[in-house]
Amino acid sequence: MPSTELSASAPALETDLRNLAQEIVRRAVNGGATAAECVVREGDEFSTLVRLGQVETLKESGSRSIGVRVFNGQRAASTYSSDFSRDSLDRMVKSALELSKITSEDPFGGIPAPEQLGQLTGDLDLYHEDVYSLPGPDRIDYARRAEKAALDFDPRIKNSEGGSFDAATGHKVLANSHGFVGEYRRSYCSVSAVPIAQTEDGAMQRDYWYSVARTLSKLESPEQVGKVAAERTLRRLGARKAKTAQVPIIFDPMVATSILEHIFEGVNGDSVYRGASFLAGKLGQKIAGANVTIIDDGTIPGGFGTSPFDGEGVPTRRTVVIENGVLTSYLMNTYTAKKLGLRTTGNASRGLAGTPGIGPGNYFLQPGTRTPKQLISDIKEGLYVTEFLGHGANLVTGDYSRGASGLWISGGEFAYPVEEITVAGNLKEIFFNISEIANDLEFRGSVASPTLRIDGLTVGGE
Repeated sequence: MPSTELSASAPALETDLRNLAQEIVRRAVNGGATAAECVVREGDEFSTLVRLGQVETLKESGSRSIGVRVFNGQRAASTYSSDFSRDSLDRMVKSALELSKITSEDPFGGIPAPEQLGQLTGDLDLYHEDVYSLPGPDRIDYARRAEKAALDFDPRIKNSEGGSFDAATGHKVLANSHGFVGEYRRSYCSVSAVPIAQTEDGAMQRDYWYSVARTLSKLESPEQVGKVAAERTLRRLGARKAKTAQVPIIFDPMVATSILEHIFEGVNGDSVYRGASFLAGKLGQKIAGANVTIIDDGTIPGGFGTSPFDGEGVPTRRTVVIENGVLTSYLMNTYTAKKLGLRTTGNASRGLAGTPGIGPGNYFLQPGTRTPKQLISDIKEGLYVTEFLGHGANLVTGDYSRGASGLWISGGEFAYPVEEITVAGNLKEIFFNISEIANDLEFRGSVASPTLRIDGLTVGGE
């Protein structure tokens, strides 16, 4: 299930957290740090799982945590704590300062230059109080209704792995010694169902569906979620192996995102400078078909990957990664940008401690104009993939092989379900062989893709 950063609290406390972050940075600098940054996170979450009508798990939790990263010239160290007592915070800063004297030097380290810092202004539609507006019994009922809708849909649905409802809110503050201080709040809620269907001879299949939103008002109804989960499960009944063949393959949006994730790993500044990416050294070159445009945009209001600033206090932005098949940008934080002699793209992501990593904003493939049904209707014989199993992509060589299941296409329509097959090819060719992109782009997380048709892949079966 998608997850999100957590936290939230009353306005007075928000001011306290801002002050606290700035105070920790001051203490670090006064203690001898040449630069410092502090992250404070606070959040709460609720989750419940109902199985066969009975509450199986119920969890409510709140958390607060703080982390500091200090620099001593070209040496860096970080520590974190979930204890906000004065003694604990003193210990946290002192430990970081002591550690920074003995770590190895790195000329590319440091916080972003002052002119790179900043944040988006205005309401980014990330926080809605209504995710907690339902009383406890109604939240449990959301989960129960989703499961019941799936169980009631068809007599072949005999069992269930449950219905769930989750809600969370989060608050994050970041401050550094260049005077940057920023904060934002996020909210999130989801409902899901995982039904199990059984044939008369006892063969079982499971599938799932879920809805996720920043606000309760945009969540699909539990009944709709249960119904779709049931339909997806039933269409898998009677699955068989397919014959080995090279046929057109349609990727359902839920699995098409994995292709985008492989591209993300390939354009990640970290793997590029380490030479661990097949896209290293390919800026300005054609690496995909002319119909492929991939965008990373951390500024879309309400987006699951939206924030006013990244993990280092650099404003988020819209970056065109691939334009009409040409690689136009890697995705970087300050460190990897320095290593590559480029500028950060505002994609720093971070926990409480350690050096920032690289994460997506709202990262997506630009949709086409035709419907998924139109893409399928063009195919005489082919495969519609609904699920991948395991990992099978080598980012250095591009070799690609994954276990899969889905539906066989015959005469432009779904013919029967298939399982225990493999899909194989090479990523360098796959991106050129995306022959069609449908119009059904929908975000269910920070990475999203429409339905895709890819040619030239081998389906391995009997």
